[in-house]
Amino acid sequence: MFNNDDILAALAKVPGPDGKTPLPQTGAVSGISIREGKVFLSIAVSPEQAPHCQPMRQAAEEAVKAIPGVKGAVVVLTSERAPDSAPQPAAPKAGNGHAHHGGHGAPQAKGVEGIKKIVAVASGKGGVGKSTTSANLAIGLARLGLKVGLLDADLFGPSQPRLFGISGRPDMEEGGALKPIEKFGVKVMSIGFLVPDDAAIVWRGPMVMSALTQLLRDVAWGELDVLVVDMPPGTGDTQLTMAQNVGLAGAVIVSTPQDLALIDARRGIAMFNQVHVPIYGLFENMSYFLCPHCGERTDIFSHGGARAEAEKMNVPFLGEAPLDAAVRETSDAGLPVVAKDPASPQAQPYIALAEMVRDAMNQAPAKKAPRIAVE
Repeated sequence: MFNNDDILAALAKVPGPDGKTPLPQTGAVSGISIREGKVFLSIAVSPEQAPHCQPMRQAAEEAVKAIPGVKGAVVVLTSERAPDSAPQPAAPKAGNGHAHHGGHGAPQAKGVEGIKKIVAVASGKGGVGKSTTSANLAIGLARLGLKVGLLDADLFGPSQPRLFGISGRPDMEEGGALKPIEKFGVKVMSIGFLVPDDAAIVWRGPMVMSALTQLLRDVAWGELDVLVVDMPPGTGDTQLTMAQNVGLAGAVIVSTPQDLALIDARRGIAMFNQVHVPIYGLFENMSYFLCPHCGERTDIFSHGGARAEAEKMNVPFLGEAPLDAAVRETSDAGLPVVAKDPASPQAQPYIALAEMVRDAMNQAPAKKAPRIAVE
């Protein structure tokens, strides 16, 4: 079995950021993680060097993959601004702001060039169908005639490759940018395209944010009307940093009707309010069960919880999707229900959601396409 010394020996053949000094001797190798034969490596470079270091990153990745016994390798670049150049974010205002008041006094977040709007689909906890909602929302927006991208930002549990039925690695353009894989009219990018299905992502915070940044700015998205971001569950550092540093036009919060899920959804709404991101509304997933045999409706998780919570939090209610075998089966088959059968009752809540998100995006004037920054 190989170890860190073997990895550093392989990297000695790769010139560092200056183009000549062996990479290990530059001190730029900031993190090595080995898990079940897979290597995750971070290389620290200055912000000025970062745009020119993609060939070095690729060379390092290939060198590590060539080590006998290595089953896979992912190399990411990390960089930080100089202290005197870092923008000072505005302190969040006290209290719970409302959805239509978001954006005033917000820090100058930066987004992705060529993308008019970035919309986050988030949840306070996992297991509420956030990724399924993201996939069907993106396909629904594409069916409305918009140019749509979908970023799977859940690095520790990427779901979009399975939901879209996509396997294999994305192609790379001459400049080193990854080409998103297009299906159902949506351009999709996910860490799941770059690591094996059984790979355990064991990165710390800075490596996570570096990987997310690469999946945003090192991807040839082209011109998009909207990029849907399937956010990780919860309200931790990753979610907060994404919300602060990416120019989000708004957020859709996904919940189920149970009290515990709604408590977590409330935290998600509060987080986006604190960083001045408008809340497009609350969407209730697994709202009820409709028996495929008799047609009888059963409110397994109670009913009306998300609608009541939306009213309480003064945010729009975006509809309810049933707990339905057809949604699960189409998702598992890599053919989301909006793509397979858009006229079906199961698809209608997601199509209605897409229409409401489109209308919410059109209420505010489109901002000039910004660029990504990582604090």
